[in-house]
Amino acid sequence: MQKLLFYLIMLYMLALSGCGYNTLQSMDEQVKASWSEVINQYQRRADLIPNLVNTVKGYAAQEKEVLLGVTNARSKVSGIQATPELIENPEAFAKFQSAQAELSSALARLLVVVENYPQLKSNVNFRDLQAQLEGTENRITVARNRYIKAVQEYNVTVRSFPSNLTAMLFDFQVKPNFMVENEKEISIAPKVDFNVPAQAK
Repeated sequence: MQKLLFYLIMLYMLALSGCGYNTLQSMDEQVKASWSEVINQYQRRADLIPNLVNTVKGYAAQEKEVLLGVTNARSKVSGIQATPELIENPEAFAKFQSAQAELSSALARLLVVVENYPQLKSNVNFRDLQAQLEGTENRITVARNRYIKAVQEYNVTVRSFPSNLTAMLFDFQVKPNFMVENEKEISIAPKVDFNVPAQAK
């Protein structure tokens, strides 16, 4: 009886090794690792923001609305728990992505305001912070691209036969991926007009 049980267990193990279970586990871990790197880079950006805001405030205190917008957007991002479980919940993932997009937009407005303050642009601390922020934005892009690729490979495996049978058996679900918020807007080609309007006489 024990031999029969042993052979059944061995048969089961062999069946599992050929059904994609280990591949699904490996890809799931790759998605989680890629997600951790995305969070790491977003955290780096969030850590830079208070110093950036304080530096700008020293030169452009009257730009309270823009400074407050950046601070509020950062608070929203900080209020979302970026746990590994977040990538299992499409609704929470969309909320996180929306908060990060709002923060990116607020930072863009802040950098536009800076253009009006030449003495701020020449400040060594500000230039250093701006360079760090630009580097962080590049790292975020790279980390997001790696996450997108990891999720794509994982989702293809979850949905492909015969690994989809194993995925169903062990409850491996398709994971959400980053989406472009303004997809309709960016799909429209910009209008370029080189005609100079006639001067009113």
